[in-house]
Amino acid sequence: MPLEPIHHWIDTPDALDAVCTQLADAACVAVDTEFFRETSFHPVPALIQLSRGDVAYLIDPVAVSATPAVRELLGETGPLKLMHASSEDLEVLRHWTGVTVQPLIDTQVAQSLLSEDPAMGYQRLVEQWTGDALPKDETRSDWLARPLSEAQRRYAALDVIYLPRVWAAQREVLVAHERLTWLEADCRGLVEQAGRSAASDGEWYRRHRQLWRLAPRAIAAYQRLTAWREAEARRRDLPRNWLASDRILFAIAEAMPANRYELAAVEGVKPSLVKREGETLLALVKDAAGLETSALPAALPSPLGGPFKRRFKALKRVVAQTAETLGIAPEVLARRRDLEALVAADLAGEPLALPGGWRGELLGAELAQALETIDTPVEE
Repeated sequence: MPLEPIHHWIDTPDALDAVCTQLADAACVAVDTEFFRETSFHPVPALIQLSRGDVAYLIDPVAVSATPAVRELLGETGPLKLMHASSEDLEVLRHWTGVTVQPLIDTQVAQSLLSEDPAMGYQRLVEQWTGDALPKDETRSDWLARPLSEAQRRYAALDVIYLPRVWAAQREVLVAHERLTWLEADCRGLVEQAGRSAASDGEWYRRHRQLWRLAPRAIAAYQRLTAWREAEARRRDLPRNWLASDRILFAIAEAMPANRYELAAVEGVKPSLVKREGETLLALVKDAAGLETSALPAALPSPLGGPFKRRFKALKRVVAQTAETLGIAPEVLARRRDLEALVAADLAGEPLALPGGWRGELLGAELAQALETIDTPVEE
């Protein structure tokens, strides 16, 4: 049976400051959020939950703004923060408080270093480490409704009450397996990513799985188009797909239209987009079209070719063997796109961007050796 959580509703600055005072000397503070973002770029905070493991404090961000005390609690001088699957929560809290939550331990990341399930949900995590089965009935609840029901409050409280217990158990095993430093390094990486925000707009284009199909000039256009879309969606506070989806921007980059007529002829481009954003989109494409050849990004190799496939399989085999030895999922050690980037660099004769940190210690030399021993045929 799950715990029956004690929880308090916090909706005034004085009450929020009092909670922060009570939690300031905690060894760790569990943190969670509920939010809404269907009609905006930035998440709209609906509830902030805090706990040291005994009492849950449910903060109403609709009624109370972040105070200096909560910024200090959640910032780098405050206690250790525990979160589960923290990426969106970090964004919510940064938007609400203006600070990046740190130091951080993400219990989902911790679990990925202890099992072959890199994305274990909170309910399963709690059941595995405590034996208690948590309710799931409020997962899709309306968290902006006021007042929240007692069932909603109980569900929200349980989301943070168990985290200190789970972390204590995980930490013991991580220490025994000498993997605690791995987790700390990965969590620092999450904090760094959460703090980048607008600075990473220019890297969005790399996410597209079919980028290799574009010519170098089209890649330059797609990079400019996606960077513009990210900045504008943020500025206007609109969902990115309401402005222009990756699929549409990719098609525009591939076509490299020179005028509104050619832009309108691109598959998927609606007249409303041409009317609203046409001049801007065409200017971005024109900018890429006018680049000197020396300023263009390198062409990407096709992942369908034999040389690419052989290299990728060799790297994947190294990662899989190491992951099996450790008892974790291969993707925790190396993402597919990281391996593809290594293959592309090797085929282009460029320096290899081998993994760093603990992953580099485990894999770096073996990945480099796997590429060195590939027997490439003369021509296919």
